[in-house]
Amino acid sequence: MFSYCLRRTLAAVPVMVVVALFVFLLLRLSPGDPAAIIAGDMATPEQLDRIRETLGLNQPIYIQFFHWSGELLRGDFGTSLMSNLPVTQLMAQRLEPTVSLALLSIALSVVVAVPMGVIAAWKHGSLIDNAIMSLSVLGFSVPVFVTGYILIKIFAIDLGWLPVQGFKRISQDGFGPFIQHAILPALMLSTIYIALIARMTRASMLDVLGEDYIRTAHAKGASEKRVLFKHALRNAGVPILEVIGTGFALMITGVVVTESVFNIPGLGRLTVDAILSRDYPVIQGLILVTSGVYVLINLAIDLSYALLDPRIRYQ
Repeated sequence: MFSYCLRRTLAAVPVMVVVALFVFLLLRLSPGDPAAIIAGDMATPEQLDRIRETLGLNQPIYIQFFHWSGELLRGDFGTSLMSNLPVTQLMAQRLEPTVSLALLSIALSVVVAVPMGVIAAWKHGSLIDNAIMSLSVLGFSVPVFVTGYILIKIFAIDLGWLPVQGFKRISQDGFGPFIQHAILPALMLSTIYIALIARMTRASMLDVLGEDYIRTAHAKGASEKRVLFKHALRNAGVPILEVIGTGFALMITGVVVTESVFNIPGLGRLTVDAILSRDYPVIQGLILVTSGVYVLINLAIDLSYALLDPRIRYQ
């Protein structure tokens, strides 16, 4: 078990090194003058010199890399060109809305989708199965921003039950105002993941429901609920867990549309603002952090496989 965990952890290190190297070269090897790309066509020579000095672009590239790597190891992602604030401070200010929205969305997706997939597999070929799979196809087909505007029209404008836009932090405003503002964005964000997790759960359950140990459990008089959720679902859990973990990572890194529709001040909005203003230090920091989150979540998924399937521990 320990050797498996150690191998998986060490395998994540080269991935992060490659990501860091890509982010570093993204600006330095772009066609043209990086300072002019950041500052725009109307920049003065003084502004270009200031940007080159700030980013160290006037030094040899290998010195730039070692200097930049050393700053990363100290947790220094640089300073925003627009606000003159540390990039880490800007990201920390926007972290809570994105993470809390992603956690709420993935929890909603799992609570809804896993029972849907189990029931669809149990009633394979029936009207219930066809209805659940049709809803899954609909969830894949409708763009998330269309779903968001439909939810706003029904629940915020027509019924007046929920606010149209905005966000309330749990740490400042409490759970009630937070859930009131976050439920519509979470529903919008989770639609496609409910469809994905439901389909994966159904497929994985169908693979195990025909196994001998399932027939043995039925022969011993185990209830249908116990067979489905204890015996079948646990053994079908590895691919389901992979989809759930990947979905959470994608939510963290892909909430740009949701935060834009609902005017949520998270990392997605920060990404859009940084791109529009060509704030390269912020863009670099966001790419590194989101890539790191993705790698760490996939590492956690790999390590959790050993808990669900003991055979993996000895590979």
